[in-house]
Amino acid sequence: MPVTQEALDAVALSREEYALLVQQLGREPNEVELGMFGSLWSEHCGYKNSKPLLRLFPTGGDRVLTRAGAENAGAIDIGDGLCIVMKVESHNHPSAIEPYEGAATGVGGIVRDIFAMGAYPIAILDSLRFGPLSSAQNRYLFNGVVAGVGGYGNCLGIPNVGGEVFFSTGYDGNPLVNAMCVGLAETSKLVSARARGIGNPLLLVGADTGRDGIHGASGLASRTDPEARFEEMRPAVQVGNPFMEKLLMEACYELASEHGDWIVGLQDLGAAGLTSSIVECCAKGGVGALLDLDQVPRREDGMTPYEVMLSESQERMIVIAKREHAADVAALFARWELHCNEIGEVTEGREVVISSEGVEVARVPVDIATEPPEYTRVGVAPAYLADLNSFDLSALPDIDPGDATAALLSMLARPNVASRRGVYRQYDQQVLNNTVVAPGGDAAVLRIAGTTRGIALATDCNARVCYLDPYVGGALAVAEAARNVVCTGASPVAVTDCLNFGDPTRLDVYFQMSQAVHGISEACSVFDTPVVSGNVSLFNQTGDRPIYPTPVIGILGLIEDVSHRLQAGFTHPGCDVWLLGSSVEQPAASLAASEYLESEHGLVAGCPSVDLQAEARLQRLILRAHDESLLQSAHDCSEGGLAVTLAESAMLGGAGFEGFVEVTGRLDAGLFGEAAGRIVVSVVPDIFRQGGGSGRMGDLARSAGVPAVRIGRTNDSGAFRFGPIDATIPDLIEAWESLVRGEVPASIR
Repeated sequence: MPVTQEALDAVALSREEYALLVQQLGREPNEVELGMFGSLWSEHCGYKNSKPLLRLFPTGGDRVLTRAGAENAGAIDIGDGLCIVMKVESHNHPSAIEPYEGAATGVGGIVRDIFAMGAYPIAILDSLRFGPLSSAQNRYLFNGVVAGVGGYGNCLGIPNVGGEVFFSTGYDGNPLVNAMCVGLAETSKLVSARARGIGNPLLLVGADTGRDGIHGASGLASRTDPEARFEEMRPAVQVGNPFMEKLLMEACYELASEHGDWIVGLQDLGAAGLTSSIVECCAKGGVGALLDLDQVPRREDGMTPYEVMLSESQERMIVIAKREHAADVAALFARWELHCNEIGEVTEGREVVISSEGVEVARVPVDIATEPPEYTRVGVAPAYLADLNSFDLSALPDIDPGDATAALLSMLARPNVASRRGVYRQYDQQVLNNTVVAPGGDAAVLRIAGTTRGIALATDCNARVCYLDPYVGGALAVAEAARNVVCTGASPVAVTDCLNFGDPTRLDVYFQMSQAVHGISEACSVFDTPVVSGNVSLFNQTGDRPIYPTPVIGILGLIEDVSHRLQAGFTHPGCDVWLLGSSVEQPAASLAASEYLESEHGLVAGCPSVDLQAEARLQRLILRAHDESLLQSAHDCSEGGLAVTLAESAMLGGAGFEGFVEVTGRLDAGLFGEAAGRIVVSVVPDIFRQGGGSGRMGDLARSAGVPAVRIGRTNDSGAFRFGPIDATIPDLIEAWESLVRGEVPASIR
C-alpha cells in the first residue's frame, strides 16, 4: 500500500526522501521503521541541511580529546589529568509551545549529554531570545522560559553562571532557548557512546517510558508549523522530572568514575528516544542490536511499538554493560532507587532488530539510518540587504549635547542593556562552591577544585549584526565571546556552537547560514579555538518570516591562577581608564546594528564590520598587560557602546568616573556606536615603575599595534561624567535595574 502524504508529513520526510529510502532498503518500510527513519533523517538528528557546512569548522587542536560530533559533547584537556566537557543545544520549538517544560527539559537534555561522557556537570549557561516585552505573549514566554531554566537546573544542584537575554521583533512567536552545560572529568575516565562487545546487554535506566515527546525531533524541530497548530502539538513537548535526573546524574557519575570497567558505553535518550540512542551507539561501534520492547518499563498502558521507539520521555539513559557486570550495574542503580532493565543486547550484522510480543516489528540497517541525504545549495542574499547595507547613517540627526545624559539613562533602561539580575537571581549561582565570578560581568569564572586553575565561560551572538551581514555576525560572535573571557584574564581555548536559523530550503536563509558558518570558521582559526561540539536548530520562523540568523557561540577560557583574575567593575579610585582598540571619536558607520540606532531611530541598518587580526592583537595585549599585573579591571565594549560600557564598569565596581577627553565628531557615534574590537580597562597606579602603570600600558599598546587612549580616571565621588554626560552612580543604577523591577520602557518597538 503506497504511503500517504499525511504519513510522510508526520515524520517530516519528503516524497523524494521516501523514494530514496525505499531504494536503499529494497522494500517499503513498515510504520515503525518509517517513524524511526523519519526521526533519524530529520534535521535535528541527521543534520542533512547543515552537515556539509559544519565540515568547514576547524575541529582539531592539541587540547582536543574528542572528534567533533563523534560523542555526546566535546572534551578539552586542561592539564593535571583533567578535562572539560562542554556542549550547547537548543530547545526552541518546544519552548515556543510550552515555555516552562520546553526550557526545563532543554536543560535536562544538555546536562545528560555531559554526564553521559563520565563528566560531572559543574555549570549551566543559557542564551535566550524573545520578541519585545510590550507583547503579553512574549512576556508569557519570557517568564515561562526563565522559570523553567531555574526550576529544573536548581533542583540538579548545578550553578547557572551566565548567558544572554536579547529582545527583538525578529523573535516574535519563535523564542530561542539555547542551553550550555560544562562538566569536569578525569581524562582517563571519559566514557564513549559506542556499543561494543557481541552479547553485551543494553540496559535502560531511569524513568519509565510514556507518550510525551513523540515526533519532537522529526516534528517540532525539523519543519515549520503554524502557530494555530501549537495546541495540538503540545503533547510533543517533553515533561521533565529534575529530581529523577538528579538521581540519574549521580548514579551515572558514580558508575563512570568508580566502576568504568563495568561498562563499554553510555548514551542518553534525547531526540528520537530509543531510536536515536540505540542506532547511533551501534553506528559508532560498528555493531547491531536486538531489542525486546516487552522489557521497556512503561508508565502508560496500550503503548504501541511505534510510540515506545519514538517516545522522548526524559531522564532515561542506555548503559552498554559488560555481560559479566550487568548485575553489578543493576545493583548500583537500585541503590539510587532507579529502574535498570535489560531491553536487548549487542549483535553482529549492523542491523537493529526490534521485537514486541514475540513478533519482529522493525529491522533497521544502521548505515542507512545514520546516513541521511545531504543538501548543498547556492544561497542567495536576502532582498533586504542591499537597501539596509547602503543606508546613509550620516544623514541621521546627531544627539544634542544637552540630551546626552537622558539618552544614556534611557539606554541603560533598554531591555537589551538593562541589568539581568532579575533573571539570574532566580538561578542558583553558588552551589558546588566553585563560582568565583558570578553572572553580571563579561564571563563567568569557576575554580577547578584541587588546582590553582580556573575556567571562564561565556555565550555570545549579536543577531542584529548577523541580520545585516551574516559573515561578519558569525565572525563577531566568536570574537566577542573570546573578548569576554579575555576580560577575565583567561585564554580562549575552545568553542561550542548552536546555529539557529529559519527554513534552510529557502535560498536566502541558506545564504545566511552558509555565510555565518564561514565567518565562524575563519574567526575560530584566527583565535585558535577549535569547534568541539554543537547543535543546529533550523525551521525557526513565524509564518513566512524567519528569525534573525543567530549563531550562538559558547566559549571556554583557561586561567592558570584563578586568584589572579580580572573583573569588569571599577572598584578602586585613582586608576587611569583606557580605551583600547580605537579612538573615542567614531564615524556614523559605527552606529550600524546598534541598540541606539534601533531605540532612537527605529532602524536596524548599516554595514557592520570586524577586523579579526586587530581583535587578536587586542586580546593578546590584554593578556600581556594582565600578566604584568597592570590591570585592575577590563570590560568588553559592545551593546550600548562606550558610554554604556563605562557606566556598567562604574555600577559594577562602585567607583566613580571622571572623563578628561572630549567626544569629538558625531556625539551619538562616540557615545553609543558599537564598533567592534574595543575594551575598556582601568590601570593600577604603579609608583615603582617609571611613568607609572599607565606609562607601561601605553608602551605595550604601541608595541602591539593597538590603538589606545587614556580617557579618564576613577574616583570615590560617586559621580559619573564623560563628555556632556553628568550623572551619579545611583542615577545609573536606577535606570539600569528597570528590568529587575519588571518595567517595560514605552520606547520598545
